[in-house]
Amino acid sequence: MDLFLFLGVIMGFVSVIVGMIVKGADAMVLLNPAAAIIIGAGTLAALMNSFPARDIKRLPKIFGILLKNKNNSETTELVNTIMGLAQKARQEGILSLESTVDNLEQPFLKNGMEMVVDGVSADQIQEILENEIASLEERHRVGASMFKTAGSSAPTLGVLGAVIGLIGALGNLNDIDALGHMISAAFVATLYGIFFGYVLFIPFGTRLTRKSEDEVKNMLIALEGILAIQAGHNPNTIERKLLGMLDPVERTEKKK
Repeated sequence: MDLFLFLGVIMGFVSVIVGMIVKGADAMVLLNPAAAIIIGAGTLAALMNSFPARDIKRLPKIFGILLKNKNNSETTELVNTIMGLAQKARQEGILSLESTVDNLEQPFLKNGMEMVVDGVSADQIQEILENEIASLEERHRVGASMFKTAGSSAPTLGVLGAVIGLIGALGNLNDIDALGHMISAAFVATLYGIFFGYVLFIPFGTRLTRKSEDEVKNMLIALEGILAIQAGHNPNTIERKLLGMLDPVERTEKKK
């Protein structure tokens, strides 16, 4: 699990609760089922009106991607794996990689290297793998778009919830004792909408986009390595090319 994301969510909730307590408000007012229904059901309705059912059904999987913690050494491990394949291919030939490729843990790299061993042309390999990268980018783009749609809808639904609450409050002007409580409760939906929209949903979309960029970068590194191995390039040349695709921190880690 991505503990840094979890910490951010917890900090968001704590900041709201502590802020209310400091201002002298009763934090228990946040337990408002009506507001939760308006924001929850309204946001889901907005998503259903914006995206087809096949995209909505992918939401649990998208949350899984969001919560998955990326190993900081994943990229350097990928480069090391490619270098091992390049050196073996240089010394023993492409066909000697067959047993090694079968044991690869990276699906994208394994798929590409299997095609290299099978003698598929470089153009075909590049086209197939680039299509796979484009497909992943599109899936993640849709996922991020769903979060951002939810994030833009939730605050407006919060205003709608406040209006509904005020309508109920103004319809009970005879009960002065309950009026103040009803008015304060009316604005809980607005708080829900702003919090979920700007603290959770929109940042979730941004984070998913960032995770997608990291995954695509690894796939592009793998693609470069696959094509270079098939072309018979010198392992040192391949290493320089792949190191150039790493950020400074990853490059330093690779050289250790």
